[in-house]
Amino acid sequence: MRCPACTSVEDKVVDSRMADDGSTIRRRRECLECGHRFTTFERHEEQPIVVVKRSGDRVPFDRSKIEMGVVAAAKGRPVTLEQIGELAADLEDRFRLGGGEVTSEQIGLAVLDALRELDQVAYVRFASVYKGFEDPADFQREVRLLTKSTAPKRH
Repeated sequence: MRCPACTSVEDKVVDSRMADDGSTIRRRRECLECGHRFTTFERHEEQPIVVVKRSGDRVPFDRSKIEMGVVAAAKGRPVTLEQIGELAADLEDRFRLGGGEVTSEQIGLAVLDALRELDQVAYVRFASVYKGFEDPADFQREVRLLTKSTAPKRH
């Protein structure tokens, strides 16, 4: 690692510890030439995720787009930004493990599934945009499907 003060490449690691959520290692280094101390972060390089759009275009995955969509759907609901970030991170991990290529349709359906568990009102709001609702009957149909799939079974 090159020293930011004198550009020497001779240094030693003084301290190492985990940072963030355990996916990053923070290293405190000391330059052997000038004694300057500096911090570096080490993380594994993750496989990029490619999103295949309906048009066939391929674009890099952007987790913030999921977060923005869920924030809009959950506006005024008892859903925290931490929960939204966790939802998006979980989906990103799932897509990465699935091979690194995902369609925009798979992303939308995965968000809907996650929102069904997190907040049903946010689910209906997201579905209205994602599925392009055009009249109140679309909302009624979706709510009927939602309550049918989540209602307890009666004996």
